[in-house]
Amino acid sequence: MTGPNGPDALIGLPRNYLRPCLLLLVAEGTSHGYDLLDGVRALGLGKVDPGGLYRCLRALDEDGLVRSAWQPSSRGPARRIYTLTAEGQDWLDAMAGSLAEVHRVLSMYRRRYVRLNDEIRPSDEGRLPDQAHVNDDVRPGSDLRRDDEQNLRT
Repeated sequence: MTGPNGPDALIGLPRNYLRPCLLLLVAEGTSHGYDLLDGVRALGLGKVDPGGLYRCLRALDEDGLVRSAWQPSSRGPARRIYTLTAEGQDWLDAMAGSLAEVHRVLSMYRRRYVRLNDEIRPSDEGRLPDQAHVNDDVRPGSDLRRDDEQNLRT
């Protein structure tokens, strides 16, 4: 299947997901660009352009969310290191809350999809390998749609 951004890219990560990833990594400890590049890849952003990462870091610095400074290195040139500011921590907290809400809504979608898939194909044939554990919290005979609509209101 092909989406608007190429093969198998029908739905992706949230727009500007690099920003909260960088803030999280910087909050975990003072870092420089190469460490951050490895860190965002570990957070699911496999195809990060180093130039884009540095532009984002510069924007975070200009917005007052991180502070940067040059640190001398005993092995080569000085490196720019990044630390989180109080405003950056506030922004990180807000993004974590927003991403938690996205996770909650997507989890409801996923539960309903798995239930539908189970009703259409009750056998394990055709199921994705990761679907087995997703269905554990669905009660037999429950009205999942009503439950999910109630969860959205709370």
